[in-house]
Amino acid sequence: MENDLTYTSFVAVGDSFTEGMSDLLADGSYRGWADLLAARLAALSGSADGFRYANLAVRGKLIRQIAEDQVDTAAAMGADLVTLVGGLNDVLRPGCDVNAVCAHLESAVARLAPSCRQLVLMRSPARRGPVATRFLPRMEQLFAFVDDLAVRHGAIVVDLYGAEVLGDQRMWADDRLHLTADGHERVAEAVWQALGLPAQADWTVRLPPAVRPGWAARRAADLRFTRRHLLPWIGRRLTGRSSGDGRPAKRPDLLPYEPDPVPYEAGG
Repeated sequence: MENDLTYTSFVAVGDSFTEGMSDLLADGSYRGWADLLAARLAALSGSADGFRYANLAVRGKLIRQIAEDQVDTAAAMGADLVTLVGGLNDVLRPGCDVNAVCAHLESAVARLAPSCRQLVLMRSPARRGPVATRFLPRMEQLFAFVDDLAVRHGAIVVDLYGAEVLGDQRMWADDRLHLTADGHERVAEAVWQALGLPAQADWTVRLPPAVRPGWAARRAADLRFTRRHLLPWIGRRLTGRSSGDGRPAKRPDLLPYEPDPVPYEAGG
């Protein structure tokens, strides 16, 4: 059923997924699904000046940090719409206590749900492969808890993990952790439709059949990934650092929406 509700304010809470990595803009910053959704909602409201948007997300944050650093700020803003996505950074780490992750998530939802007109949660997307398979039991436990929270607090759940196309490796950037621009476009459309707004595209449509690269090309890609992304990630884990350390929120204040710069074209 389509929803004729006009949202006049939107606050996004979370980690790198909500910050928008790796949907690169021409100025070197990131756009992402939340910015895309904000642009659509601003257009729907009929006035960019009348629509306010904040994005409190910071890359690398664990759910405890999101709950402690972002949630009360978001709740105090009293926005019509709030999105909360977090916990996947936790479950992909060795020794994760999923029950503790769920407890932090529940605390966050309990504070956010009464503060807004509509809270949106997500079953996060995951790149299909051995890493996702290894951590699947943890992910399924987290996602089942997200579903339960939504029922108890009147939230909407957007099931991105269940969408086969978002598991396609071609939807993921070279770091193998973040969606491409196309992936973020699809997430924005998924949330848009979950809010009951009229579909603008089929976000679940599959990509054309893949042409498997040769052995040499695959090994070269693995080496690039290891050098540029995996080894720095391991270094941060060993030293207790995060990619988000010292980084401010993307859009810390609930202010009138301003469009992002023009993004790079594919291949640009």
